[in-house]
Amino acid sequence: MLFEMATGNMTFRIQDNSNDELKNIAVALNKIAEDLQKISLASGHNSAYYPYQNLIQLTFVLDNDFVLLSFNNEVPHTLKYKPDTIINTDFGKLIAQQSKDLWKGILDELDKNSNYNTTLQLILITGDNHLLPSFCTVSRLLYSDEIIVSSVSTILEEMRDINDRLSGSKIRKHNEVTAVQNLHDYILSHLDEPLPTLHSLAQMFAIEEHILKNGFRTFFKTSVYNFYQEERLKRANLMIRQTAVSLKEIAYLNGFKGYLNFYKAFKKRFGYKPSDLSRPEEDLLP
Repeated sequence: MLFEMATGNMTFRIQDNSNDELKNIAVALNKIAEDLQKISLASGHNSAYYPYQNLIQLTFVLDNDFVLLSFNNEVPHTLKYKPDTIINTDFGKLIAQQSKDLWKGILDELDKNSNYNTTLQLILITGDNHLLPSFCTVSRLLYSDEIIVSSVSTILEEMRDINDRLSGSKIRKHNEVTAVQNLHDYILSHLDEPLPTLHSLAQMFAIEEHILKNGFRTFFKTSVYNFYQEERLKRANLMIRQTAVSLKEIAYLNGFKGYLNFYKAFKKRFGYKPSDLSRPEEDLLP
């Protein structure tokens, strides 16, 4: 709960039905979060908390010689390289000196074991010579010699940029700020459902449609629908990696009416198919 509050999430609440001292602590923390949320809204400040958007997903596809065959759109943007300067090059060139020995150990294991996979922190080096620590999953694709390196990195600069935008925002009326924040929280709580029309959302939060639309874009630098689409795809990505729930069920749980629509949206967003991801082997559903 304290970690959630530290990141700016004042919407999180502890559900505790016990009768011991822990329940009293949970009640107190919930009350503090509620009070802080009210104070924040009353002062005209909108929470910049993003449960997933401060995480950048980088995906690299390597051949059997560890040459970079492909990557998703985030790679050149985040690592500050022109795409044509890193395609068909040794992936090791993107590894910082501090992680060279670690990467060499991974290569040795991949050569010895076709089923080898691991998750660990590697430090990547950007085109402008900055270091980017990233938690990477390295594994071979099934029925293929190709290797996937999937990395999750936290880009703190984005969060600072969000706070700068908020502090300079012209939207200061309490009801407008509250509506935008409530819409943000509503979307995150209803990712398993189709998104209502903007007209319906405006009626739901008792505000004019254009104010809600423009206010959301001002605060979160994206449209309402794009935010909804991005969040449910990121949640689906995490569910695939961390659970044994079937892909069709994950699509349904994230508001997609059919698997084909989910498949197309997922591949367009991440650059690989949902079935390409490594999954928990225990009790894995077909």
